[in-house]
Amino acid sequence: MTIIDMTTSAPSRLRCVGLAVATFLVCAMLGDAAHAQTAARRLALKDGESIELYPVYWVISCRSALIVMPEVEILEGPPQISMSIRKEKVLPRRQGCAATVPGGTLLLSAKGVTEKVEARVTYRVKYKTRAGDRQTGGTYIVSLFPQAAKGNAPPQPNE
Repeated sequence: MTIIDMTTSAPSRLRCVGLAVATFLVCAMLGDAAHAQTAARRLALKDGESIELYPVYWVISCRSALIVMPEVEILEGPPQISMSIRKEKVLPRRQGCAATVPGGTLLLSAKGVTEKVEARVTYRVKYKTRAGDRQTGGTYIVSLFPQAAKGNAPPQPNE
């Protein structure tokens, strides 16, 4: 059986309630901050365009650990979007390496866009390394625009 001690003073109980409310608010704000850090980036592409996203590599002690070239797979997205990895030497800047290593650049391309579309693109990059299979992933919100028809110049503002 629980006994409530009613002998504690009102200011003491008020302090406990205030501490509980403050703790709740701090936790809520930290949760929002963590959510904000994982928000999807926004990109815009016209039909026929490609954009470089970031270098793709896997290093251990500034030496490449890749056995084969990484692969990219779109898990969710419109059919007008494709992703690929352009094979090239890259510099692992995040690890502070001085020399380039085998890898590539992740590309996002738009093709066959006939009308404006906004969609979430979720993907993963799969690596085969000396340390085993690894994967990373991400999400972008992509706005796709059709190319302007040839011969139709955009309207100019009145001067």
